[in-house]
Amino acid sequence: MFAGRMKIDLLFARHGSLLRPAILDLEPSTKPSENGPFTSPSSLIMRRADPHKKAAIGIVPIGDVTDMAAKVISAHLWGYLGLDADILPPVPLPSRALDRQRLQVDAGKTIAALETGPHGDDYPKLVGVMDADICMPIFTHVLGEAQQGGQWALVSLFRLHPRTAERPPAMLYERLAKIALHEIGHLFNLRHCEGPGCLMQFSGGLAELDRLPLHFCRYCRTYFEETFNACGLRPSRT
Repeated sequence: MFAGRMKIDLLFARHGSLLRPAILDLEPSTKPSENGPFTSPSSLIMRRADPHKKAAIGIVPIGDVTDMAAKVISAHLWGYLGLDADILPPVPLPSRALDRQRLQVDAGKTIAALETGPHGDDYPKLVGVMDADICMPIFTHVLGEAQQGGQWALVSLFRLHPRTAERPPAMLYERLAKIALHEIGHLFNLRHCEGPGCLMQFSGGLAELDRLPLHFCRYCRTYFEETFNACGLRPSRT
């Protein structure tokens, strides 16, 4: 989980330095343009190795969220884990997940509502992406949440937008990709890692998130490969 400041102030979220946006290792026909990795939506459309095989991951836009968000997550799942993903039709924000006192959306209640909705029988793992401020009872906010070893993860763009004009929009999508990959790790039962520079490290805010590279340590990558084999998943890329 990527979390914000705890209500008892054990964590303090700060804004960190800008990382150079990562360019995905894509096939030549899908290389990003010279203007950056996220300027063209068409550069983020991945081809499935077997078009008749159902994807391992379903990505579900929730509420009012840019189409690019789901495409970025799909591209990084392919580029970093070799997993195909289907971008599914959007669903409305669950009204029961709204915390009217905090004016935020409860991440746990959102996941619980998604579990009772469509797609649960169609995909082993699903990721909901939204642009609302999400929280948990002990945190002022979270950037993402997932059931450990479960089926659903949730990521939010709300607090990822760069605060200054000097920070390019690509930074938003790099942050989103990191959170999505981290939460996918939890879905496959990876826990927080203490390895230096591993994307499975716990991050208490944007400063810590921006310092992390788009990289899994060799132990986490080995765990992914073993888990994919045990689940009967055959990644398109490794």
